[in-house]
Amino acid sequence: MSRRLPPPRVSEAYLIDGVRSPIGKWNGSLSHLRCDDLAAAPLRELTRRHAQIPADRFDEVILGCANQAGED
Repeated sequence: MSRRLPPPRVSEAYLIDGVRSPIGKWNGSLSHLRCDDLAAAPLRELTRRHAQIPADRFDEVILGCANQAGED
């Protein structure tokens, strides 16, 4: 029987910024893009806006409604 370890404790967390992904419509101009490729656009923008923060310092990114239809 495997035993689960407790999650690590976070001593500090910072919300730095938020960026909206492009908005499309069903079978519109963005329909050919995979959801993970579409998510890359705001991530690139965040790293551009905050170039003073090394990319390896970003531990987590939260994406909402990243895949409502189509390919998983």
